[in-house]
Amino acid sequence: MKVSQLPTVLSLLFCYTPAVLGGLYQRVDNYVGNAFYDAFEFQAIEDPTHGRVNYVDQATAQAQNLTYASYDSFVLRADSKTVLDPNGPGRNSVRIRSKKVYTTHVAVFDVRHMPQGCGTWPAIWETNEAVWPNGGEIDIVEGVNDQSPNAVTLHTGANCTMPPSRNMTGTATYDDCDVAANYNAGCGVKLPSAQSYGPSFNANGGGWYAVERNNGFIQAWFWPRNDPYVPFDVRIGAPAVNTYLWGKPSAFFPNNAGCNLKSHFNENNIIINLTFCGDWAGNSDVYAASGCPSTCVDFVNNNPAAFGGAYFDLASVRVYQ
Repeated sequence: MKVSQLPTVLSLLFCYTPAVLGGLYQRVDNYVGNAFYDAFEFQAIEDPTHGRVNYVDQATAQAQNLTYASYDSFVLRADSKTVLDPNGPGRNSVRIRSKKVYTTHVAVFDVRHMPQGCGTWPAIWETNEAVWPNGGEIDIVEGVNDQSPNAVTLHTGANCTMPPSRNMTGTATYDDCDVAANYNAGCGVKLPSAQSYGPSFNANGGGWYAVERNNGFIQAWFWPRNDPYVPFDVRIGAPAVNTYLWGKPSAFFPNNAGCNLKSHFNENNIIINLTFCGDWAGNSDVYAASGCPSTCVDFVNNNPAAFGGAYFDLASVRVYQ
């Protein structure tokens, strides 16, 4: 694109009136580099998913170099030096939660690298922990043990089901979002691209994830770093975005007769965390199927060097309303 064309493109982008309600959003938060320290709180809590992890506070994270920031990067990682005492706490790692909460919004996550390795369970998600599951949960990035592709999943209270056929590029797994159904598998969608998760994602330089939430639907997209069709407003981190121009979503969850989204979702925080093993990654069948060695807990305890790649490198998180 010629530089002379840029003002015209931006003018069209920001002045365009979408054909559907909620397509045009203005940026309200722009988290880059050190801004993460101001906008997120470190949760040194017991892991709700029972992982082999020890979430540390901000002072410990910075002292141990588990988080650090530059002008265009925020890194969140796990300890990769310590052999763990099997009777002691889990592997040091980080869990951060946004101080702000969001209802109707678009969030765009520019991720250069995600945690990889046997036993890892990284996630980028939104929820209201105080009333979970009744305030809803949206898992935007989630997987275990390097098993691609990424899954986008909703978790709710009772009486929320999705239609089996939806206008999206991903593949639905379960349709019942109720945490009491299917061992809390939620209503998930597997993305079509192997580059959406794990080592394949990292080898490609990462990419962009985006989620749009309103009372009419929740939908999510993924674009690999080298995708020539990444929307221009996403690629440049524009001050406004128009989701109507982004094409068919990777995952689509409509408000429908089986699920009133407004009644199931309230104000949510953004959470970014890395745990190990636990209810999903450490499930003996899941771990064995991944081809990982030993047992999950033994591997995490005894192989710190295996977690040199267990880190998020976040270029930015941008939120639009």
